[in-house]
Amino acid sequence: MAVPKRKMSRSNTRHRRSQWKAKAPALVKTVENGRVVYSRPHQARVVEDSAGTPLFLEYKGRKVADA
Repeated sequence: MAVPKRKMSRSNTRHRRSQWKAKAPALVKTVENGRVVYSRPHQARVVEDSAGTPLFLEYKGRKVADA
């Protein structure tokens, strides 16, 4: 385990920590059955029936797994 040789000042510690920023996830807007849906690109999405029951997972128009 790495152990620092010298104490790091508060100023340097806070400056380093301030660089960590949360990013909003990239979302893709699509229209399905007249409803606007936002989803993450390159991820499987859940296909639901009209009642909202999850049926299966789909990626690039293909069924990849059962839900």
